[in-house]
Amino acid sequence: MRRLNVFYVMTLLIVAAFASGELEAAAVKANRLPNFVVIFCDDLGYGDLGCYGHPTLKTPNLDQMAAEGMKLTSCYAAASVCTPSRAGLMLGRLPIRSGMCGKRRVLFPDSVGGLQESEITIAEKLKERGYATACVGKWHLGHHQQYLPPNHGFDFYFGIPYSNDMDNVSGLPWQEGVKNPNVAYFNVPLIRNLEEIERPANQLTITQRYTQEATKFIKENKDGPFFLYFPHTFPHVPLFASEKFDGKSLRGLYGDVVEELDWSVGQVLKTLKENGLAENTLVVFSSDNGPWMPFDEQGGSAGLLREGKGSTWEGGMREPTVAWRPGFVPAGAVNAEMCSLMDLYGTFCSMAGAEAPQDRMMDTNDLTATLAGNGPSPRKEMFYWRDTRLMAVRFGKYKAHFVTQDAYTKEPPVEHDPPLLFDLEVDPGEKYPLKPEEHQPQVKKAQELRATHLASVADAPPSQLDRK
Repeated sequence: MRRLNVFYVMTLLIVAAFASGELEAAAVKANRLPNFVVIFCDDLGYGDLGCYGHPTLKTPNLDQMAAEGMKLTSCYAAASVCTPSRAGLMLGRLPIRSGMCGKRRVLFPDSVGGLQESEITIAEKLKERGYATACVGKWHLGHHQQYLPPNHGFDFYFGIPYSNDMDNVSGLPWQEGVKNPNVAYFNVPLIRNLEEIERPANQLTITQRYTQEATKFIKENKDGPFFLYFPHTFPHVPLFASEKFDGKSLRGLYGDVVEELDWSVGQVLKTLKENGLAENTLVVFSSDNGPWMPFDEQGGSAGLLREGKGSTWEGGMREPTVAWRPGFVPAGAVNAEMCSLMDLYGTFCSMAGAEAPQDRMMDTNDLTATLAGNGPSPRKEMFYWRDTRLMAVRFGKYKAHFVTQDAYTKEPPVEHDPPLLFDLEVDPGEKYPLKPEEHQPQVKKAQELRATHLASVADAPPSQLDRK
């Protein structure tokens, strides 16, 4: 009987020890800072995913991500072209405030400017909280060494410094070379940290290699916390797909490329799940701007939205966006409230216990409650800039265009006084302007917002894009 009691006591102690260990592990997990992954495409259209309504493009991984997470249907990039859009994401503020916009529109291989040392990236804020940080993919915020990711808060960088169509050495007219691509035509460097390791970058395998580096970083930092910024090269032209995906899509080469990107998303999510990180990692998928319309079947689709890349119509800046974190982001949710990719800065800071910069004007909000399904989006306005000119403002469901210009036309910009007004809930395609005489309060509100906003950027720094 005594032996039985001893056995019983020992059993209880062992069970208690295991329970204590499990509770401790659960407590550690509960108190861990969340990881963040941003997967950022280049020139992906609002209508280019299965979960956003494309009839033939197959994106099963993104469709599943949306089914397990939240689809944001009114999420905006900071700008309608690469460089300023990326600056807005990294800094949580409109690119006009950092000098990351200009007449040249984006940075080129002959540009001397870039993201200034005085700017504070989200990577730098997260490093203050002990995060490991990596950038894998296209940077496009300055290719000179002082502007590259390792000098802006990233522990690791693997990617190309600017767009994949630049440094065209084919001797062909640019558009012809892009529409009939060859890897050798584009003398774009591939960089690891600060060292050039390949030139020209083999774009046939670049999505595969990006994905290998991204998943490797996750595995190496699974004890967290970490921030992975994963800005893809594609579907910006020229388009290249690996052998596994080439010729497989019903949508042609563009579809091959997008379906390979979908595969990459699946690899990231699979790695997070296999390493027990899914419930502690917020993943956001989106794009830097809308589709490049002049490239016809090699360009994407903005779906029901008007225009695309380069314009301040909805198709230029409203992006297909999916947020995923099982157990935190409600599964199958669709949120139509206004938000911006600039809001990721404030959201990540809030969730990581960091403080957003207080010494400068910010354009970011905290979407934590919104993503958790517990509250409305705090964003009330969105300002649409083209180069260094304010073109439009959205407030609530209304959007007022003060200046309109299609992206790739030689027609001059058209000024509107009173502004051209649309109800985006009724008319997201911006086809049916409202009569200003019937909407005087909205016209007045738009004009007041414009005046106040322009005053807030009166001391904006000179353009880094136009530096010589």
